[in-house]
Amino acid sequence: MIKHKLLVKGNEGEEKQLRLTIEIKVKNSFSIVPHLARSHCYHPMNVKKTTLKPEARLMEIFSAIQGEGLNVGTRQIFIRFAICDLRCHFCDSAYTWTAPSTCRIERSPGSRDFEIHSNPVPLSILIEWVQRQNLPSLHDSISLTGGEPLLHAPFLREFLPEVRALTNLPIYLETGGHRPEQLKLILPYLDSVGMDLKLPSVSGESYWLEHSQFLQLCLDANINVFIKIIVSQDTDPDELKRSASLVAELSQEIPIFLQPVTPLAENQKFSQLPVLAPLPEQVLEWQALMKQIAKQVRVIPQTHKMLNQM
Repeated sequence: MIKHKLLVKGNEGEEKQLRLTIEIKVKNSFSIVPHLARSHCYHPMNVKKTTLKPEARLMEIFSAIQGEGLNVGTRQIFIRFAICDLRCHFCDSAYTWTAPSTCRIERSPGSRDFEIHSNPVPLSILIEWVQRQNLPSLHDSISLTGGEPLLHAPFLREFLPEVRALTNLPIYLETGGHRPEQLKLILPYLDSVGMDLKLPSVSGESYWLEHSQFLQLCLDANINVFIKIIVSQDTDPDELKRSASLVAELSQEIPIFLQPVTPLAENQKFSQLPVLAPLPEQVLEWQALMKQIAKQVRVIPQTHKMLNQM
């Protein structure tokens, strides 16, 4: 703590004492009071440089059958990252929104024999866990899911080159598609991307501009990308038309998957707003509506839940 004592003359010559106490706390970084930053108290060269080991907060690692989108039916190693900055009304993994103190790791692929480890997880340990899952000829790819994996982009930028070289497996990113700047950091290490396009009427989120920028980055990098759109009974058809136009203006070769929402169990609900699966006639109508604008529009529900997969 640094204390300065100043004497100030009053209007009638009285001396008034002004005490100024400035507290500067240093804890892994510097908190600089602006008018002191130019004095001898602080200089950038005085900051001690430290090298942080890359680590990430995880939810779980396991082997399962992919149940959504373009990769449906394939076997993947799932790396589920903690933390999400979205609050979609239909979210079936709200437990990933914050970072827990522990994560669970499957001992052998598909056995669900989880062991518990502490968070955060160092890069070298995560590599070991993925290698343990990577039995010969079993998996088609590695899925980065969440939460929102791109919140861990600096970590992924270091992790992905190593895990690709070690496993020789393609890397698939599942994302909300609202963080194009973070996507730039890891584009060279991705093979495919499944981007959720958030309809405001269903999710409560709105990221039209970010979605467009995100898709353009994938196209420029020649990444295999597809769109997933969750639909419910409350879906606004105008938003579907806007979605189809957004995709068609970028490329007619981007597949769009309409995914009827899976109603949440009572213990999974976090909102009072009911999220109901669309009626069969609604799905047929919406697909026909979008196909007037976009070339590839398919309908696939969450098949992994039908198979009792994770």
